[in-house]
Parts: sequence; structure tokens; C-alpha cells
Amino acid sequence: MDIKRLETLIKKDEGIKLDFKQKLELDMESGKKELAKDVCAIANSKGGRGYIVIGVEDKTKKVVGIEKKNYNEEQIQQIISSRCEPPIPVVYETIDYEEKTVGIITIYDGGQKPYQLRENGAFYIRRGSTTDTMRKQEIASALQESLVLNIELCPIIRSSVECFDTKLVDRYFSFHRIESNKENRNTLMENAGIINFDRDLGKYVGTLGGILVFSKANNVYISHNMIRIINKINREEAQVIIIRGDLLSMLDTCEETLKRLLPVDYPVEAVYEGVKNAVLYRDYTIFNKEIEIVLGHDSISVISPGIFVKGKDISSHNYVKRNMWIYEKLIALDDKNRFVTKERGFSKMKMAFKNIGKVMFINSLSSDFFKVVYPGTDRIKR
Repeated sequence: MDIKRLETLIKKDEGIKLDFKQKLELDMESGKKELAKDVCAIANSKGGRGYIVIGVEDKTKKVVGIEKKNYNEEQIQQIISSRCEPPIPVVYETIDYEEKTVGIITIYDGGQKPYQLRENGAFYIRRGSTTDTMRKQEIASALQESLVLNIELCPIIRSSVECFDTKLVDRYFSFHRIESNKENRNTLMENAGIINFDRDLGKYVGTLGGILVFSKANNVYISHNMIRIINKINREEAQVIIIRGDLLSMLDTCEETLKRLLPVDYPVEAVYEGVKNAVLYRDYTIFNKEIEIVLGHDSISVISPGIFVKGKDISSHNYVKRNMWIYEKLIALDDKNRFVTKERGFSKMKMAFKNIGKVMFINSLSSDFFKVVYPGTDRIKR
């Protein structure tokens, strides 16, 4: 944003897409809740992108400024992503104006309305310059407009078409017997939901699912997409190993790493099965957690952000599967056919340890994660 655009905003009155804040109390829980609530309300209101301008008095329009050290984009992104659902695309930036610093949160129209707060499930909207709960008809109308809420199609605003691996993209369309080339690639990607044209920005941006599957450098835009291996069994290797990349290459690297770290006679394929499930079904809207594998002598765990929804017994397979858009793309790209199997993943994990020990499945509603716990390496006879 430039100074002219900021000046234009300051001349306007507060409304459904504009809110002035003298400051944000982000070191307090109440301040974090208030920010998430306001962003949610502005995102749900009609009219394109919205703004929260920090460092300007709402009534007098006096520019009081902010301390740069008190605010940063990572902090604001985490507050919003961890409290709002579906993810709301926002960007935070600062501008030096009248010898002071002003902060601007730009809230984009992500096409995933209605947005709600995770904590209480409430939907908010702006009525004039105030934030209010949405009425039943407003929620119904927003759901009707968006038709289908698909988290994977949420735009990642700071991304661009340049971040995509065109070889992966062309391979996907080739699977469907569609020729993809320089002339038609963007059109095909947009129709498939891999990219989205942002009218406000006047450019294509990647979607969450598109970047996860088709960008090898997706950690630049989606920093929580990683597998963290905590190694407590092999002193010759690093204690912490971080794996990043597009989803399939992450799985390839993880399989190689597990085979290298675990004993030869340990059922590595069962742990890898847990990792495949984690990559495929994790909740990618949880921006402050990553997939974690803990390798220990007493137990081995694979922890995936987000619970499996529905069903009392997770091993009965009575649960809602996430990320079906991503699943279809991985099926098309996976030469190893690792997702095409008649045998259920949970059954395969149990059978691999039939004569060794118990495999436990933990669905934690309170901490919002799913965990598979396997017998440790000490249970294997060497």
C-alpha cells in the first residue's frame, strides 16, 4: 500500500470494510479475541477487500502512530489463522506517515464465507462501524453464495504463478489426457482451482491446496507445511530433521529418512503409513503446528494437527476425510500408487505389529491433534 491509498482511507468514515484502531492489545488474550472477531466481521461483510488501520484515532482521525516492535505480520497471521475458520487471507504492512508509523491489516475476499471464530463458533458481520453477530438468514445467504466451502481453494495472497513447478502441473493434466502448455496453463490451473485470479491485486495467486501439491518452495508461503522428525534413537544422525517441499516429495524424503534411522527389522512401512495419513488428512488451517514424528526406544509417535471428525472408535473408519481436493491431485501425480490400496491404513498399522505390541490411535479433541503411537525400537529383537 502507498501513502496516497492510506490518505484515501483516512479521509473515509469507518464502515463495514474499514476500522480504525488507536492500538491493538496483542499481548492480552482479550486483544487477540477482539482482533480475530473484527477481522472475521469485515471478511464476512460484502464489498471486496477490507482494512484495519492501526495508529489512527477512530473519531478524530488523528494519526497517533504505533511502535513497530509491538506488531509483526507473523504474530498477526497466527492470531487470525488459529482463531478464524476457514482461513481468512490477510496481509499486514506498515507505512511511515506524518513522521509516524501506521499499521494496516488488509483483509481479502477469500471466497470462503461465512467465516467464524473457532473458540465459540460464532459468525460476525459489520453493521456500519460496529461488529455484530450474523443473523440466521445472513449465514444462510453467505453459505448459498459460496455453495461449497473448500479450504484447499483458499487463496494465498502473497503467492504468484511463479512459485509453481510447471512439470508437476503438466503431469497432472497429462494424467487427465489434457495437454498443458505455456499458452493455456494458467487457464487450466484456474479452472482446476490450483490458482485464483484476485481482482483487487490484478494477478493470479496460488490456492492453499495448489501450493501444497504443486510448489516445491511452498514453505515460503505456508511455513507450517513441514514434517519434523525428533530423533532419539540414532546418535549418528541429527536430533531434529526438518522435511519440506511439495507433498509427494516430502513423503519420498520422509520414507528414505525413516528407513535410514530405524533398525532394519523394524516395521518402517507401518510408521510410513501413519505419515501418509498425516500428510493427506491433517488440518492445514492450523498454521502454528506441523506434522511431528518422535522416534524413541520406548515408543514411536506420528502426530498430525487436527482431529479426525466423527465416530467414537477411530479404527472403525467412521470419520470424515479432509482434503479430498488434495487427495485427487496426489492420486493423479503418484507414480508409486501409495494411496491406492484395498487394505485400510489403520488395519495395516495394527497387522505390522501383530506379534510385537499394540498400536494406539489417539484423537485429542482438547488439543486438536490425531496421534498414532507405535511400540518403540526396544521391542524389536536384534
